[in-house]
Amino acid sequence: MLIRNVRPWGGEAADVEIEGARITAIRPHTAAGGTAGNPAPGTPSAGADQLDGRGRLLLPSFSDVHVHLDSTRIGLPFREHTGGPGVWAMMMNDRANWRHAEVPLPERVAGTLERMIAYGTTRVRSFAQIDVDAGLEKFEAVLAAREKFAHAAEVQIMAFPQAGLLIEPGTIDLLEESLKLGASVMGGIDPCQLDRDPVKHLDVVFDLAQKYDVDVDIHLHEPGQLAVFSAELVFERVRALGMQGRVTLSHAYELGAVSDTVTAAMMDQMAELDISWTTIAPARTAPQFNLAAMSAAGIRVGLGQDGQRDYWSPYGNCDLLDRTWQLAFTHQLRRDEDIAHCAAIASIGGASIMDRTAPRLGDVADRPGLAVGDRADLLLCPGETVTSAIMDREADRTVLHDGRVVAEGLHVS
Repeated sequence: MLIRNVRPWGGEAADVEIEGARITAIRPHTAAGGTAGNPAPGTPSAGADQLDGRGRLLLPSFSDVHVHLDSTRIGLPFREHTGGPGVWAMMMNDRANWRHAEVPLPERVAGTLERMIAYGTTRVRSFAQIDVDAGLEKFEAVLAAREKFAHAAEVQIMAFPQAGLLIEPGTIDLLEESLKLGASVMGGIDPCQLDRDPVKHLDVVFDLAQKYDVDVDIHLHEPGQLAVFSAELVFERVRALGMQGRVTLSHAYELGAVSDTVTAAMMDQMAELDISWTTIAPARTAPQFNLAAMSAAGIRVGLGQDGQRDYWSPYGNCDLLDRTWQLAFTHQLRRDEDIAHCAAIASIGGASIMDRTAPRLGDVADRPGLAVGDRADLLLCPGETVTSAIMDREADRTVLHDGRVVAEGLHVS
C-alpha cells in the first residue's frame, strides 16, 4: 500500500509506503505521474493499493490501555447514575444492574470495541471482571469481542479481581481459569484497602502471573502513604522476581501527591524497575505525576477511558481523541508541544506498555511510531497541527491496523 499526501505528526507532506504490517518507506509527497519506465518517486508497483491522505495528519493509532469493556452501556439508552461513593458501593451497583441491560452483554462489548476502532483505537487492554457473581461471563464476552475484531485491533484481556481476591471464596480459582483460557494480564486492586491483606493479595497476583507467564496491572486508588506502602510492596516483588518491564500501576494518583520527595522516589523506582503507569486523566485538585517528567525519566505512560457510560459513571464515548483533550486539560497544558505530547501518550505511549518492543517516548518533543520499520497501525485525521486536531476532534478519520484499512469515516470494515 502507498498512502499519499499525509503529514506525519503534522510535518511536511509525505508519501508512506507499507508492506505487510510495517512501514517500509517515507518520502516527500509527489504528485502522481512520471513517465513510462521512469515513474515518479513513491509510485507503487502495478496492482499496489493506494490511499489518498488528502493532506490529513498521520499519527500512530490510539492505544487504550485502561478500559473496562465488560461494563459498557455504550449504544444503550441513557440511564440515571445510581452508584454510591467508593469502589465497593460502585461494584455493588454494577452487580445489581449489569445482567438487566436492554442488550445482552456480548453484543454490548462487541459494539463498544467496534466503536473504539472506528474512532482510531487499534490497541486495547481491557479489564474483565472476574468474581463469584459474574464468574467467567464478563471475561467470555470480552474474549468473543476480541476474536470478532481480531482483524481490526489487538486486544489484551486482564483477569481483574474487582471485588478483591480474598473476600469471596472461589475468586482465585476463577481468575486462574481465565488465565488458562487466554487472559494475558493478571490484575490486582487496592491490596490494603480492599482485601486488607496486602502481602497475601500481591503474593497471589504475582504467583499467578509467573505461573502463566503474563504481565501484572495493579489498580491503585488508595490514599497518600497507604498508596506508597502498597507501591513499595509491588516494587519489592518486581525486584525479587525479576519482573522488570512487566508491571503497570493504574491510577496511582496519590503517588504524585504526598510530597515532592515521595514523588521523586516513586518515579526513580518506577524508572529503575521499568514499571509503567496508566492514567484516565481524572479531574484532580491535588498534585499528580508530571507527564513530561515521567516520559523524560523513561517511564512508559499510557492513557485509557476506564468505564464507558456504564453503571460506574456516565462518562466515556469510545473516542480516545476526546480523552487526549481531557489529559491535556486536566494537566493544565497550553504549549503546543506539551499538548501534542498527550497524543503521543495516547498512541505510542500505550503501545509501549502492551508491547515492550514498540518505540518509547523520550522528552516532550519526541514523536516516535512513524518511522521505517514501525508497525503500520495508523490514524489519518484532519488538523492544521496535532494540537488543533485534539481541540477539534473531527470525524473524518481513516484507521489502519497492521497495514490494512479497518475503518473509514467512523465505520469499521
